[in-house]
Order: sequence, then C-alpha cells, then structure tokens
Amino acid sequence: MRHEKAGFVPPIKSQGIKTKLAGWIVAHAEGRSFRRWVEPFMGTGAVAFNARPKAALLCDGNPHVVEFYECVRSGRITGETARRFLEKEGEKLLASGGAHYYAVRERFNARGDPLDFLFLSRSCFNGMMRFNGRGGFNVPFCRKPGRFARALITKITNQIEAVSRVIAEGDYEFRHQPFEATLAEAGAGDLAYCDPPYIGRHADYYGSWSEDEEAALHGALVESGADFMVSTWLGNRYRVNGHVFSLWKDCLISVREHFYHVGAREANRNAVHEALLTNFPTPFSKPVSRLRLPEAGEAPALGAAAERERPRPERGAGEKRLPDGRREYGFANFPV
Repeated sequence: MRHEKAGFVPPIKSQGIKTKLAGWIVAHAEGRSFRRWVEPFMGTGAVAFNARPKAALLCDGNPHVVEFYECVRSGRITGETARRFLEKEGEKLLASGGAHYYAVRERFNARGDPLDFLFLSRSCFNGMMRFNGRGGFNVPFCRKPGRFARALITKITNQIEAVSRVIAEGDYEFRHQPFEATLAEAGAGDLAYCDPPYIGRHADYYGSWSEDEEAALHGALVESGADFMVSTWLGNRYRVNGHVFSLWKDCLISVREHFYHVGAREANRNAVHEALLTNFPTPFSKPVSRLRLPEAGEAPALGAAAERERPRPERGAGEKRLPDGRREYGFANFPV
C-alpha cells in the first residue's frame, strides 16, 4: 500500500470526491497490516486507487460507477477507446452549442452506457453526480460547448490508463450491492474504509441517507470485527455533527479542514471540518470522548485538561448570528 501527496486523480468526478484528502486518509493506515481493503461506498474510487492495496473489494449502491470501473478492469474501456469516444462526442457537443449534452444524458438514462457516464461526469455542472428518484442522471450542462478540448481528453485518457495499471497490479473486485452485504463479508484481517453520504447534509449522490442507515453502518462495522476508517463531517460555519459525539463516541478521531467546491453560488461554498473516525489508534487521532459537543456561543474544544494547553479562543471564534438569522460557529480553535 502506498500514497502520494499529490493524490491520484480518478476519471470520474463527484461532489465530495476525496482526491485532495486521499493521502491524509491513507496515511492513517500506513504500517497497518491487512489482507484486503474493503469499501462499501467506493464512489469515484479516489481513496482506494491512492491506497493501491494488493487486494480490494470495492462496492457501491450506484451501479454506474461499479460498471465503469469493471469495464476498465476487463479492458472494455481503455484510454484509447475513451479518447475516440470523447473526441467524437465532443465535436457534436461543440457543433450543437451544448445541446448534445442533453441528448447524451437522455441516451444514458435509457441505456446506462459507461462511456456516456464518463462524458456526463466530465461535462456536467460543477462535476456533480446526482440522480432523481427514478434513477435518472439529472445534472445540467456546464455551459461550456468546447469542454472536450484536446488537453482535457488527454488528461482523462491518462487517468483511465493510470486506473487500469493500479487495478492490474492487484486483485480487485467491483460489485454493485448494499453496504450491509459488503460489510457482512468483511472480517478480522480486513481494513474497511467507508465514505457514506454525510448524515445531516444534503445528499442525493444515488439515493438518500438516514439516521437509521448511519446507525446500521456503525453496527455492521463493529460486528464485522474488521479494522475500519469512516469519513464524515464534524462541523462547518453553521452546524456541528452531533452524531460524532453520540453514535461514534467509541471511536478515535482525526480532523482536517477541507473546502468542497459544491454549490451554485460561490457564497454557498464553505469550508468544512472533515473527520476520520477509526477503531484503531493512529499517530493523528484522539478519542472522540476528548471532544465536547459545543453549546451555542462557544467553539468546539478538547477536554478540560487539554483545553488549558490551547490558546484562548480568538474573538469571534464562538457562535454569532448572521444577517439571515443563522448561527455561525467559529472553528479557529478546533483541534486539527
């Protein structure tokens, strides 16, 4: 297993993609021995492909990401086949002034072709992945008819070829199945990395996510007996994720500030404190029990003993009211 600071960039895009966090996440597993890397929510594959384990079971409830990477594994999709496809469809996109995007989207929703999925992923608004209740991809066009310039096509081609090499070097299996089924196969000696939809935040990547599902995930991980790492959010300017302090209170936590470029308006794109929860110690982690859920008017803090070792909160670091009435939490003093 290895990781690189720059981060391996997958060819498929999605909101919440972990490319820039992958090195940090994988570092928590450095030096830990395991027989297989297991992901019930593989998403774009950014973390697994950066970890590059010798054996991996990569699953997702979204059939399209699973089929895409299975096609890469089997050789049905190569850098060259993707290049030819994107050159042809890119010319149609440019000639139509962007209207061809919606023709491809309609075709994809009828047939589910993985190359159409790649085209949509790289030309939709803001690199989002979103499906409606009927399972149809419904993200609008990015409004750039010349999107598939030669440089971008070459970049995508190189990303596909890099993924193909990573997969070929190990024993990788891709499956479309619920997270419960995946974790039922995990056991002692496995390392499970979970990146579920973030509880309490708008999540329609491929279906919703409830408190019951979050609790079921915690239970399945504990019951599996596997080492695990779980990505979630700890807080942003407005809210704190209370589930970290209740449901996941038996874990250790590592925190890092991250900025997601999601939101129609730039003003709605805010930094969030990412949390990585583990059931094993790492050089970067502290017990969740040492964190205290903040009351309104204060910033999150470590336990009393550790609090004395930290500087007093900066002015404005606690909660304040915004013009629209929302509370704003300051995380300048949060332990990262």
